[in-house]
Amino acid sequence: MSALAEELWRRILEIGVQRRGFSYKDLCCLSISSRRLHRLSDEDFLWSHLLSSDFPPFFSPSSTSITSEHSSTCKSLYKLRYERDRDKKIAAHRRAVLRKESQVLERSMRLRDMETRLAEETNKMRATLAELSNLSNVRQASVALNVWQPEIIRGRQKQIVEQCVVPVESRFHVLQMELKLCKQQILGLEKAHIDEKRRLALVEEELQSMRYHPLRDQKPINGMEVEFNIKRKKLKKCKVHCPGREP
Repeated sequence: MSALAEELWRRILEIGVQRRGFSYKDLCCLSISSRRLHRLSDEDFLWSHLLSSDFPPFFSPSSTSITSEHSSTCKSLYKLRYERDRDKKIAAHRRAVLRKESQVLERSMRLRDMETRLAEETNKMRATLAELSNLSNVRQASVALNVWQPEIIRGRQKQIVEQCVVPVESRFHVLQMELKLCKQQILGLEKAHIDEKRRLALVEEELQSMRYHPLRDQKPINGMEVEFNIKRKKLKKCKVHCPGREP
């Protein structure tokens, strides 16, 4: 290192900074390697170029006041701008995490609402099935009254028919339609519940990534990307379960 002239070292650092081969991290690492490089890496023309390339100048009252207050060296200006930019990124990251947490909460509430509606439809279907079973017994009893049978059995069948106060046939058809509608509702809710659960898993995965990499630029997942990821997972699952099937 001592065999090279100082002007040569200065030229090497200048070329590295101008061609963006050296970043501020590289200059800081070089500055602690030796006294000579510490002095050369602190020169203003290097940090001035880094300042103009990493933080393009903009004209505002706040920036001019900061520049007038910290006009000692370009390195101190770079440090100030870097800290301001870092604070902005941290604040933006916190806002993004809060937005993502609200999305997780919203989707969780939506899932709970779907589960509640699914339970209601399931109970409604069970009640419909029970009433259909009772009406079926009434229909069988009314048919049995028209044929000969022992008096005890006939009295029991007559009691069942008399207890039914609604028209059997019309009510039976209404319940059949209601049962069909309940099954359709349950199928739709189950499909929506599965899709919403997958969307929630994707949002939670993105939230974990944001917490693990706080200063990384996070790209939000939109609806089209969510649908694409869901379809891709379905395709992978189909390939796993059907390995011998040709595409």
